[in-house]
Amino acid sequence: MTGVTAVAAAERLLVALDFDGTVSPLVDEPMTARMTPAARGAVDTLLTTPDTFVAFVSGRTLADLRVISEHEDDSPILLAGSHGAEYWIPGSPSEGDVDAADIALRDRLRAEAERLASGLSGAWIEPKAFGFGVHLRTVADADEAAALRSGVDAMMADAAPHWRRRQGHDIVEYAFTDAGKDAAVAHLREVVGATAVVFAGDDVTDEDALRSLEPQDLGIRVGAGETAASVRVRDIEELAGLLSTLARERVAARQ
Repeated sequence: MTGVTAVAAAERLLVALDFDGTVSPLVDEPMTARMTPAARGAVDTLLTTPDTFVAFVSGRTLADLRVISEHEDDSPILLAGSHGAEYWIPGSPSEGDVDAADIALRDRLRAEAERLASGLSGAWIEPKAFGFGVHLRTVADADEAAALRSGVDAMMADAAPHWRRRQGHDIVEYAFTDAGKDAAVAHLREVVGATAVVFAGDDVTDEDALRSLEPQDLGIRVGAGETAASVRVRDIEELAGLLSTLARERVAARQ
């Protein structure tokens, strides 16, 4: 993968960003997540840069991603929700086809997961369009958190072994779709006709996209952890600075 200066000179650039932990701090109440001022400023600057497209690629459902990103119908920002099972292309939302049997199974398994979590203080189940997430961030006892995780894993292995399991920062997600952020980035690349892509993320679920990047692209890992990214930044603020630098260099390269 290439560096900032090289990718800044791309003919058509897609900047695809994970949301939670990448442009917004991780929070105990997920729907209160919002971009930091620095991240918002960097995104706004990129949107004014010629032939540059910005997208948020998240495990959140599309509806929730629109809320936390404060995304309006006239926003130029592209969205990929549910790890790429749902899209919002400006002016044209697109949701994945859902079978009634999948929804029925989702609701039954989600209810069972809620039952398993009901006695554990701090644990809660997040409804998702294609499954559910088990949140453990605010569980004080690590052993109890591990027991709940194991219990839900056992239930899923028995009832829906074909579902995809993802583990992130203090959350385990289960989904009946196999969508991944690698496919999401590929789709968005095609939609905008990008000749290069910048992708930034902070979690294990972002590594699918980072591993899928092409030689002319730039992958960025926010924070610690094993990564396929060629660039690592410490935190959201450092990422915002890098994105602002990218915007400036892109303007200079096109003059």
